[in-house]
Amino acid sequence: MSQGLETDLKEIVLSNGTFGPNEIDQLSRVISEDTSRLATLRDSVAELESSENLTPAMAVRLGVCYYLLGRTARATETLRNADGSALALFYLGCCQFASGDYEESIASFNAARGAGYNGDQCSLAICESQRYLSDPHGALATLDALSGAVEQTAEYLYQRGATVAALGGNPNEVVALYERAVAVDPRHAGALFGLALESDRRGDDDAALRLYEQSVRGYPTHVGALLNLGLMCEDLERYEQAQICYRRILDGFPNHDRATLYYKDAAASSNMLYDEEAQKRNDRLNQVLNISVNDFELSVRSRNCLQKMGIKTLGDLTRTSELELLASKNFGETSLIEIRDMLHSKGLDLGQFSHQKHEPEVPIDVSQLPPEGQAVLERPISDLNLSVRARKCMVRLGLATISELIRKTGDDLLECKNFGVTSLNEVREKLTQLGLKLRGD
Repeated sequence: MSQGLETDLKEIVLSNGTFGPNEIDQLSRVISEDTSRLATLRDSVAELESSENLTPAMAVRLGVCYYLLGRTARATETLRNADGSALALFYLGCCQFASGDYEESIASFNAARGAGYNGDQCSLAICESQRYLSDPHGALATLDALSGAVEQTAEYLYQRGATVAALGGNPNEVVALYERAVAVDPRHAGALFGLALESDRRGDDDAALRLYEQSVRGYPTHVGALLNLGLMCEDLERYEQAQICYRRILDGFPNHDRATLYYKDAAASSNMLYDEEAQKRNDRLNQVLNISVNDFELSVRSRNCLQKMGIKTLGDLTRTSELELLASKNFGETSLIEIRDMLHSKGLDLGQFSHQKHEPEVPIDVSQLPPEGQAVLERPISDLNLSVRARKCMVRLGLATISELIRKTGDDLLECKNFGVTSLNEVREKLTQLGLKLRGD
């Protein structure tokens, strides 16, 4: 995020400077272009909320910011108790419209015009409220009363397109008006939503999805666009994206019945899809892990080493480390490369599931040991002063204490590379001196 833009956004919200339509449009544009800046807006709003000297004029800023963030109920309450300015009245009307209070919104827009707010903007807002009150003829009359530069604005073109659609007019004319609106303002959420609906009706799902996604980038976001985009995401099994759409609606309208229902359905479908996909992946993996190593053409040396180590399947190999294989007698780099290649052919690696290997410790009966024998169990193997060859075997086997050593059998030790009978006798002799012995001796 640009530090300058972040500073400008905070400055607009928190300063005592001018705050009007231009600044509000700038806020909306900034967060529409980069939703990561929503965090900055939220932080700025939180700072403004905590202000001890919140003047009525500052309350207008706060109310408008609530509206941009979709917190419609809080915006309505804040603006109703603000300074009664034309700006406060206009955005109070916007909040009432978003909440479905269309008659009240018309009253607020008329009051805003009387207080000096731009008359054309108020008329366009009233037109939309009339249309939602199922009065498209009244909406058309409101539009026809307008003239001049306003007729070339994106908002006018969108309102006329939506009104023609509500009157059952020519769909091609409707689309043309929406397209002209988007040509004037590529970010116009209403016109993008209208084009998405027309694409939806024609069965052009790709275009509809793209247009809905463009539409919901604006703030505040059209609830209908979020609902429809959420449903399309569900059809495409993009359940997390669908939940985000419904969550944005519920942030502003916690009691929105359809958004609540759709959110729960999307969450349940997401969990179900995840569980099914995870189960399928696990089933496929288990099938591969259960493949016998005998199904592969291995050298006699490799096959014998695996047999001695009790390794029967690919799964056994994924739970065995390279060090464990190399510690086995007669198992060298050539055999290791052979085993690696075999696993890679199935998308597996040596030791990738070594954390799942739980070998229970062999219990040791210390009751029969003399006191001096019991006392040395946790001492390091280095205290045995073994020869270099014997010490290296201990390292290869990962043995650190005498207690770990006496859990091994003589055969276990003889499996280790370069560890022979001489070394085994040496270990036994050292343990005997301490009154201890290997398992099975």
